[in-house]
Amino acid sequence: MARVEFKNVVKEYVDPKRGKFTAVTGSDFVINDKEFVVFVGPSGCGKSTSLRMMAGLERQTSGDIIIGDRVVNDMHPKDRDIAMVFQDYALYPHMTIKENLSFGLKNLKRPKAEIESKVKDAAAILGLEEMMDRKPSELSGGQRQRVAVGRAIVRDPKVFLFDEPLSNLDAKLRVQLRVELAELHKRLGATIVYVTHDQVEAMTLGERIVVMNKGAIQQIASPTELYNKPNNMFVAGFIGSPAMNFIDTRIEGGKAVIEGASFALTDAMAAALKNYEGKEVVMGIRPEHIYGDDFAPNVSKDHTLQAQIQVIENLGAENLLYFRIGSRMITARVNPETEARVGQMKTFVVDRSKLTFFDPKTEVRIPY
Repeated sequence: MARVEFKNVVKEYVDPKRGKFTAVTGSDFVINDKEFVVFVGPSGCGKSTSLRMMAGLERQTSGDIIIGDRVVNDMHPKDRDIAMVFQDYALYPHMTIKENLSFGLKNLKRPKAEIESKVKDAAAILGLEEMMDRKPSELSGGQRQRVAVGRAIVRDPKVFLFDEPLSNLDAKLRVQLRVELAELHKRLGATIVYVTHDQVEAMTLGERIVVMNKGAIQQIASPTELYNKPNNMFVAGFIGSPAMNFIDTRIEGGKAVIEGASFALTDAMAAALKNYEGKEVVMGIRPEHIYGDDFAPNVSKDHTLQAQIQVIENLGAENLLYFRIGSRMITARVNPETEARVGQMKTFVVDRSKLTFFDPKTEVRIPY
């Protein structure tokens, strides 16, 4: 396997209507050998373009791309020793599954015995042995995606590239294949670069996650660090479901003052926010850190607010309660036994230790 490195990689396009625009703006990162890294972000953020530049399907405008110990800027895709799995499977409909799996190796003129061995091993790993004589049209979407992955495995490449491979599948099957891909990574010890717009996929699969927006990398970190210490409001709002709540807040006398409530700051928070005394900040709190006062485990009831419940979503294992603070709609993820009804004035308890603060102009997190 191999590491992948981008050194100040830029990709520009010229569109007849938009003129010249930048799809990727000066990306710098290193993906380590045998690491599973996920690129995530909204549509048009540059994540798939980054993957296609790794594969050689797009040519970067400037900068260097390194795979292993080779600069691959001018290298043809077939010479980069990568294998790519696409969203639409890209299987040959007239070939059997066995023929699809072996096609790439036959083009490389590998010995017949080697082809047979690798195809057999890939089929066993992915549970395809019983369907080798079928054609893609006879398989389900999940089975076809396994074949697409198998076609990559037999190549034994330095790097696997996955471009939104599960987006065409239903929710239950996506969960199943996420587990299978995680197990496959452990078994192969492979370097995997995976692109998705689904932050749940990113959080469950990635050892590290690259969050992109408008062509720029916002943060590269482990799922835990992204969740607990987002660089800015975009990352904080994109990672986590439901998204982090943002509340307009004023810092006054060592307290975070919001409409109808105030919270005493910890010493660390007060020190970090001393330059914001008397000024506005944006306070972030995740839905699971707002409790109904009847279910507030080990959280001081001194940090409470009252609000009228606007909407209730009953999800079985949990309920989502929606209420307003100022102009912002706030979400609380609560125990399903929490007393709640639409229109009720409810007391909520906020876990003060989980508060995050952002500069309202730059939207960058204020560390403490």
